[in-house]
Amino acid sequence: MASTVADKRSGYGQLLRTPGAWTFLLPGFAARLPFAMLTIGIVLLVQDTTGSYGQAGAVAAVTGVSMALFAPQSGKLADRFGQRAVLVPGVIVHALAGSALVVLALSGAPLWALFAAAVPTGASVPQVGPMVRARWAARLQGSPLLQTAAAFESVTDEFTFVVGPVLATALCTGVHPAAGLVAEAGLTLVGGLLFAARRGTQPAHGRPAGTGRGRTSALSVPGVRVLAVAFLGIGSVFGGMQVSLTAFSEEIGQPGVNGLLYGLFAAGNMLAGVAIGTIAWKVGPRRRLLVGYALLTAAASLLWTAQSAALLGALGLVVGLCIAPTLITGYTLVDSLVPATARTEAFTWLTGAVALGQAAGVTAAGRLADGYGSSAGFVVPLAGTALALVTLMALRSRLSPSAGGRVAARGIGHRAAVTVD
Repeated sequence: MASTVADKRSGYGQLLRTPGAWTFLLPGFAARLPFAMLTIGIVLLVQDTTGSYGQAGAVAAVTGVSMALFAPQSGKLADRFGQRAVLVPGVIVHALAGSALVVLALSGAPLWALFAAAVPTGASVPQVGPMVRARWAARLQGSPLLQTAAAFESVTDEFTFVVGPVLATALCTGVHPAAGLVAEAGLTLVGGLLFAARRGTQPAHGRPAGTGRGRTSALSVPGVRVLAVAFLGIGSVFGGMQVSLTAFSEEIGQPGVNGLLYGLFAAGNMLAGVAIGTIAWKVGPRRRLLVGYALLTAAASLLWTAQSAALLGALGLVVGLCIAPTLITGYTLVDSLVPATARTEAFTWLTGAVALGQAAGVTAAGRLADGYGSSAGFVVPLAGTALALVTLMALRSRLSPSAGGRVAARGIGHRAAVTVD
């Protein structure tokens, strides 16, 4: 439901008064919290059973790649058949696959068996974040609150990444190495089913009129492909940080500090997201994305220099502060680039890109940490963001809607009146 034209405020208070918002926000949070526990839960469990960060990172990477490959298909199916039809079987499969991964790891199964279990675990990760964003977009069509909603969702995501890794680390180090992953599977099942039950706020679904059988992927929009590269770089920060912070904590003999360090990183992201949602921007989202990404790359370039937990926590906080502007702006640009009938899919492409970048970051950082120590692992966020920044600068023109504001993806289109520069 769009806001009235007369109401020009765009604060969080007004956003949260949107009719029906709380009916999907609370179960949506419960369903997306476990995702923040998944990678660190796998890393801590597999590292404990194998003694190798490289193997732990590789298993987590397979999970991330599997998610990245299957997430857009999940989004496309949700656009076509509805979110509930995708969520219910998905969370059941995820809980079973995650449980199988735990059993195999604890039984000392070979690495290939862990990979085999990691594939369905990642493929079935419920795409709750994109589904919540799609519900906001459907209810706020044409409203200035869309930017606020994008910021709110980034804050929510990062709040889960403050709570999730700390919770998973506490469970793995204080209860049992498998406790974090077991909790992730159980919470995904319960939270996902609760969210799926909220059918009244689902976006409209089904093949749009006049598109026939020729409807293609949101990835056919050039701007979405550019944003996917940007989100790959952000994923490399998440993956590189998770493994390298774990390795650093082990090196200094304080494994429990890992959750605190990652929590500071995520807290920076959350705080920046809160601030961004209160600003009435006069600079277009494309320019904000380029500036924000340059700052993120500069901040990531300092991580490898940290020699103390205090300095690393401070640098992690700064990196987190720089991530929120890029994520929020990227998601905001989707609304101007992609038609409503492919919006959930577009969001899942970006979420999948983060997962793929995270998988690559976990793998690379794990191998570097095994061979050269945690400082080498922190080079991964720098390399990932630097490569993505070069791509963004070279292809920035593709982040504008085509002439006349028309967004097209081979047979599907709508108009968006936005400022993009």
